[in-house]
Amino acid sequence: MSVDPPRWTEEKLEADRLTAIEAFRVERMQEPLEAYLEAFDEYRGSVEDLLETTVDLTQISDAAVDVLTNPALLAAVRYLSGPPISTDDLKTLANVESLAPGRLRADPEMAQQVIDTVLLALDRRRFPWVAEEREPTEPEREAAALASAALMASGRVQTNRRNEAKDAQEQAVASRLLDAGFEQVTTPRTVPTIHAAPDAGTFCRETQFGTRKADLLLGLWDERKLPCECKVSNSATNSIKRLNDSAVVKAKTWMDEFGTLSVVPTAVLSGVYKLSHLLSAQNAGLTIFWAHDLDAL
Repeated sequence: MSVDPPRWTEEKLEADRLTAIEAFRVERMQEPLEAYLEAFDEYRGSVEDLLETTVDLTQISDAAVDVLTNPALLAAVRYLSGPPISTDDLKTLANVESLAPGRLRADPEMAQQVIDTVLLALDRRRFPWVAEEREPTEPEREAAALASAALMASGRVQTNRRNEAKDAQEQAVASRLLDAGFEQVTTPRTVPTIHAAPDAGTFCRETQFGTRKADLLLGLWDERKLPCECKVSNSATNSIKRLNDSAVVKAKTWMDEFGTLSVVPTAVLSGVYKLSHLLSAQNAGLTIFWAHDLDAL
């Protein structure tokens, strides 16, 4: 017997939304400061090493290969600009195919090209002496190292926070499914057809379901398939990206590819979401559950 996926009332969504926000607040307030401080100390050392190696950036072009082939120094180089440049963006902006050490050593001109690109976007507030072609004062050097380390440490903590929250949520869903009698099976690289999806009563972790990836893919007891997305949002604005621009788009794709009677696109949510975004997602065919109430799933 098939069970229709729940469609929550506005009042129920609002109550769960507020519960999720409170859980998010408690978790953030209890987050340890040590992770940031450890990252700060590590990155401060990297920035100071970069300044020393390049004579306060005045000889960074001459040391391009040595700097870019050192992972710690490469990370510091990406944060010389304002704002910082990601690895992928740096390759695009510098018009280079790779930042692999072997490629850079084999092509010093390519390494020079990368450094030239970074220098074009150099943060002149943190490194004023470079544009003014003079030596930095000791307070300027110290301020530049501290500010750069703070930027780098904040970036790492934010990235780790997102990854760890998502991983924890996926693991919680998997554990709850096991408790409910589902069996976890080997994850296929791709699931191109509905018949290739996990059998009834089984599930797998992240896989390509049709043309879109699902964080988990379940075979329901009535032979329907339930692709599940785990989404963590840290703000109402961010919820548009996590929910409406990602999970809803995937839901529509799966329903188009496999049929509305064969799939139950689902999202398990935690964090901060706007009520209107939740209503819009549900009206688009996405089934919503919450990390704080996995029994409903």
